Amino acid sequence: MVGAPSSVPTGDAPVSNQQHQPDELRHSPLEEAHRALGAKLVEFGGWLMPLSYPSGTLAEHRACRHDAVVFDVSHLGTVRLQSPDSLVRLQSQLTNDLAKIGPGRAQYTHLLDESDGSVLDDIIVWWRQEQLFDVMPNASNTARVLGALGGSDVTAERAVLAVQGPGARRRLATVSPEAAAVGRFAVSSFSFAGERATVAGTGYTGEDGVECAVPRSVAGQLWEALLGAGVVPAGLGARDTLRLEAGLPLHGHELGPGITPLQAGLGWVVGWSKGDFRGRQPLERERDAGVRRRLGGLVCDGRQPPRQGATILRGDARVGEVTSGNFSPMLERGIALGFLDAGASVSIGDPLSVDVRGRAVGAAVTALPFVGGRKKATA
Repeated sequence: MVGAPSSVPTGDAPVSNQQHQPDELRHSPLEEAHRALGAKLVEFGGWLMPLSYPSGTLAEHRACRHDAVVFDVSHLGTVRLQSPDSLVRLQSQLTNDLAKIGPGRAQYTHLLDESDGSVLDDIIVWWRQEQLFDVMPNASNTARVLGALGGSDVTAERAVLAVQGPGARRRLATVSPEAAAVGRFAVSSFSFAGERATVAGTGYTGEDGVECAVPRSVAGQLWEALLGAGVVPAGLGARDTLRLEAGLPLHGHELGPGITPLQAGLGWVVGWSKGDFRGRQPLERERDAGVRRRLGGLVCDGRQPPRQGATILRGDARVGEVTSGNFSPMLERGIALGFLDAGASVSIGDPLSVDVRGRAVGAAVTALPFVGGRKKATA
């Protein structure tokens, strides 16, 4: 997102908060710290969150690619399950197979609609201890996930800070060597300011990094310590452009009503061998019949970014639709994710075009991610 909040129109994405009264929104424990830094605050999934700081989204994006930034992602939900049947319950409701990992690991997974196998939410599960799981849904989907899984909503008890970038661990180590040492997709605990906290080697930028869940009472101290260590504050605008360059899906765009994991190219999150799970039957039918569309990446000929809903063309024929588009600060080109019709037989390198406000903008199909070579987790 380069510029106004309206550049990301739907889903768990920043939008103008003019239609909401402040007391209707939820607030991060770090909101006053963001205001003190001059952050532009917008609604995001029912929360008031920083879109960008005075340096701007482009600078924040590049800081993450070159060194280290910190995002306040306290709006993400935390649904806690802590009982002898927690594992069985999660296995029956979520797509991925937790038997592939174990305590001390994190896993990416989906909650599906029982009727059509579409993705109600995409989720990270932090398996903290044998019978203790923190399930991390998207902000606007926390109540839905809580209803499906049970457990308790502990979102209000903590703040979550995502420290991301090639320099993230080096800078974090000066604040907490324990937190900096967590492995990729590992989950551990650490002490900060006399409190116990949780850290996972996860993120949403395509870069190395960690996410720290700390008691809200010490969130401001950790934020200030990270900034003192040279970590740059970054808003959710940069988080969106970073995830797009990394080819990562956003619920409400590449995932959501009518969109299955198979269409989104995320079949690896489906644990076919683990037995029954919510939404398995319609997903099996789609697998056996073949998907009608698949998610792909497009790099445009110029800087003009396509937007969600733009038509993808081969000549005059429609072959797909853009789900997310923006300017790539690293490629200095417009880039987009979109669904391409399976019957069109579109391949990597094929020249296409995108209808951008009535003008055909040339584009080429490209492999994902657009930037960087870090592989998506397959646990």
